[in-house]
Amino acid sequence: MNSKPASKFHRGWAAAPALLVGVMILMSSMASAQQAGRGAPAEDPGFFASIGKWFDQQAASINSYFSNTREHVEKFGEEAGVAARRTVDTAKDAAGAIARVPNTRIVIGHEKCVIAPNGAPDCVAAANRICKGKGFVSGSSVDMTTAEVCPAHVYLAGRNSGPECRTETFVSRAVCQ
Repeated sequence: MNSKPASKFHRGWAAAPALLVGVMILMSSMASAQQAGRGAPAEDPGFFASIGKWFDQQAASINSYFSNTREHVEKFGEEAGVAARRTVDTAKDAAGAIARVPNTRIVIGHEKCVIAPNGAPDCVAAANRICKGKGFVSGSSVDMTTAEVCPAHVYLAGRNSGPECRTETFVSRAVCQ
């Protein structure tokens, strides 16, 4: 016969069935207490019926949660669709307003803006040059692009910026009349 004392692991497993029975008795007594609070039925449904009822209540609670979540997701989707339609309508209105102005068009080009005395780019002249190049009288910039331009020796030295580099602004689209 083995006289070795049982390890803590084996002693813990020996107590597991007793713990399980205790939890089941506690659940049964809680279910009975809930029944007593609602008015005692004429017949005690029993331990397994109480557990079955508890599972049914949990399933109903989970179904309710998922139903509410589905409703929230559907509502969010509807609101997102309304916002997208408003954005498209606004863009159409803006394009329509420009199209209604006689002899007005948006043209694409690439014209460098000159530097004003205050150091900011002056793109009015660049927009006018784009429009005059397309046969119009005048124009104003709609879209501009800014880029850092460096001499070739900067790139050949393995750098992508330096004191020799400068920032240039270009008009890429203009409204012409």
